[in-house]
Amino acid sequence: MNVAASQSRFVMAPRQQGKRAAVQALRTGKMDVSALQLIEWAFQREKVGLDFDEIEKETGARPGIGMEYIMVERAKLGCRVQGGGSSPRHHDADMVAASLASLPEVYGGRRMAVQIAELARAGEVPDWMGGAVPACEPVAWRRCKHGSFAATEVCRVPGQRWPADQLGKKADGSWCRVSYSNTARDMAAARRRYLDWYRAIHHLRFIFQKACHLTSFTVIDALPPCAPWKGA
Repeated sequence: MNVAASQSRFVMAPRQQGKRAAVQALRTGKMDVSALQLIEWAFQREKVGLDFDEIEKETGARPGIGMEYIMVERAKLGCRVQGGGSSPRHHDADMVAASLASLPEVYGGRRMAVQIAELARAGEVPDWMGGAVPACEPVAWRRCKHGSFAATEVCRVPGQRWPADQLGKKADGSWCRVSYSNTARDMAAARRRYLDWYRAIHHLRFIFQKACHLTSFTVIDALPPCAPWKGA
């Protein structure tokens, strides 16, 4: 008789969202955009980067962050040091970058700023594991002429075997090791990450509307879905 022994293995579902093309600023007048559209425009069209050094000059260095970290994050974003013939960036793009670089710790701070920038450059949102289906599969398979079957082994873990009086005459107390993917814990963690990202976008919308003097855009109240899994 086979007895299943669980081995948890967390596997994230692949992203389903396609890349969204960024809006393009008008030559004259202002365009109505959401906060997310403005961020995606800044990182996709204007190729803006996060410059934490500029913020530190105004507010002082922040502990625990070294130059190695900044260089790594800049490399992730595809950024380079300014200078050497680069064209001037749009004023509104600089405002977006400055707002992200000064994101308060309560909304995720620098780590969230980098995540928002990476997703904006890719035209994606955090993967909340939409469409993921919980699964339990054998760790290994054995194949024969009759097909594929779960690989079994004799259980040698004390207290995990079936009692001897419940085993059949030919049973050897074997079990099949299994792994779980797309568990409730996985999905809950993915949704928490999405909600953290949403809270940061909500805060940035307020900053763009109240504290940034944008020249080419007007930030409207529209936000990404707060809990897209509720309508899935």
